[in-house]
Amino acid sequence: MSASGGQQGTDSRQNPQSAPQPEQPSDSHSEQPGVLRVGEAEADWTGDAQYFEYSRAANPIGAGITSQVPIRTFPAALHRGTATTVEVLDLSGDLNTPWPATSPALQAAFVVIQTGESLSTAARATSQLFYVLSGSGRSELDDQEIFWAEGDVIVVPMAASVLHSAQGRAVLYWVTDEPLMQYLGVAPISSRFSPTRFPADRIRHELDLIASDPRAMDRNRLSVLLGTAPQTQTLTITHVLWAMFGLLPTAAVQRPHRHQSVALDLIVQCEPGCFTLVGSTVNAEGEIERPTRVDWESGGAFVTPPGLWHAHYNESGSDAYLLPVQDAGLHTYLRSLDIRFVSPRSGR
Repeated sequence: MSASGGQQGTDSRQNPQSAPQPEQPSDSHSEQPGVLRVGEAEADWTGDAQYFEYSRAANPIGAGITSQVPIRTFPAALHRGTATTVEVLDLSGDLNTPWPATSPALQAAFVVIQTGESLSTAARATSQLFYVLSGSGRSELDDQEIFWAEGDVIVVPMAASVLHSAQGRAVLYWVTDEPLMQYLGVAPISSRFSPTRFPADRIRHELDLIASDPRAMDRNRLSVLLGTAPQTQTLTITHVLWAMFGLLPTAAVQRPHRHQSVALDLIVQCEPGCFTLVGSTVNAEGEIERPTRVDWESGGAFVTPPGLWHAHYNESGSDAYLLPVQDAGLHTYLRSLDIRFVSPRSGR
């Protein structure tokens, strides 16, 4: 049988003159510009070309072609089950993406590990962040091992797989930029930072120093921003991700601000009576007009869409803590973050 699948016959190598000669392709198009020859097929690259009148295509989001990022809450009940599992906070249906996503660029999930059990997480991502919501244990990647406890924050670069083992039942809040990689059709090729752990006691110490400043309550937020050494331009936890650990004191109102990054907000600790107001405009007094109210829940999470004003309120009688994670590292590098604050005196 020949390689082409024809019937066996005379070996043409013994008589080169008797071997059938391949048909030579025509050169009729060889001089035509803009024509690509692929094997024996030709294409002029125009098949996917489209043309739009400017006013009909300049704002696909406003026209409803590109979907808005929704305000969405995820209850703590998602991580209170008895199975070792990963609960993805998936808004791919709202975002019209074929891959899981919590925002266009980020995916968040609750990683639940029962006592004495292990679980591997995998992501095609440049950046992964883990916040230890409860429990303790260790994580292994490549030849490295890191131990963690409640309140720690860990960031990992481009690790294909991380093995987590829990000493006692553990819940991790896990955020990656895999949806961004999926959208771009790429995979990371180099690490932009080293695996880094932020111990809980150091985070709380830094936050206490900030909160004890006599002018602390004049600030728009009381929080410590987490950064890694290589991010000298963005001052963020990775070159894509931004994370802060924040305090919302008893009876506090943290005035509105807005930014073009999406916030995936984890409520670390609160009592009923804490909430966020979200809206598209503020009035002359700096109050959000026609706001949507998002009530906080300890261990729950919610999405704050880009470009919307948001303010935090604590009417619970106890201090509250939150950990927002955003794609603001990327936006800062692109010079597109556009963060704006309402002035405490002038209103806007």
